Amino acid sequence: MLLVIDVGNTNTVLGAMQGDLVQHRWRVSSSVRTTDEFGLLLLQLLDHRGLRAADIQGVIVSCVVPSIVYAIEKASRRYLHQDALIVGKGMRTGMRVRTDNPREVGADRIVNAVAAWKHHRKPLVVVDFGTATTFDCVDARGDYIGGAIAPGFQISADALVNRTAKLPRVAVDKPPRAIGTNTIASMQSGLFFGYVGLVDGLARRCKAELGEEGTVPCVATGGLANLIGSACDEIDRVDNDLTLQGLRILWELNES
Repeated sequence: MLLVIDVGNTNTVLGAMQGDLVQHRWRVSSSVRTTDEFGLLLLQLLDHRGLRAADIQGVIVSCVVPSIVYAIEKASRRYLHQDALIVGKGMRTGMRVRTDNPREVGADRIVNAVAAWKHHRKPLVVVDFGTATTFDCVDARGDYIGGAIAPGFQISADALVNRTAKLPRVAVDKPPRAIGTNTIASMQSGLFFGYVGLVDGLARRCKAELGEEGTVPCVATGGLANLIGSACDEIDRVDNDLTLQGLRILWELNES
């Protein structure tokens, strides 16, 4: 069984995979952990699903928080007896990164692009709803050519509350209509439909630059993909396991 780990700025998603199937999935906080804390967490998560350390035959990690990488590598070695494969420089991805500075591109963005290209094999856009919302573009040759980065939904909501004197914190939810009749409904409308507009607008521009509109698929993933992605006209498919599948593809490519 392969353990795939995607460490984001806010949350870490882990998956236990058998072949191309995600058998078990967990989402935990990405708060800084020591080697032993992370190792014991891994054992507890596995035990909760009836798994043992010996069931894990490989570990691959995508991480956008450099301070956590060392602890994960060491925990994997100490508690799972596996040398973790870290997505980064020198790894075979099967995808050229044609940006001004390829080293600036987050590991998770390449992982998502690899997974989406494997499925579609045509120009595409990936939208990842994380702490930041990223738009990643792959051209007709299967090359990663760049994208866009926008403030995440929660960042936008927090800024609205923190920078105003009287507006309350509201739940993340889809309101029934755009015209709110009270403060909370108005805030939910502005946040939700405003964010849908942002996503649709950027996705539409990316599609147009990649090819004729209507022919470029847009795939959404990340924590709020189901809620927000389902309301976006430009998003064609929501895939909650896109990053985990991308990690599995990279593992197979580099361990073969």
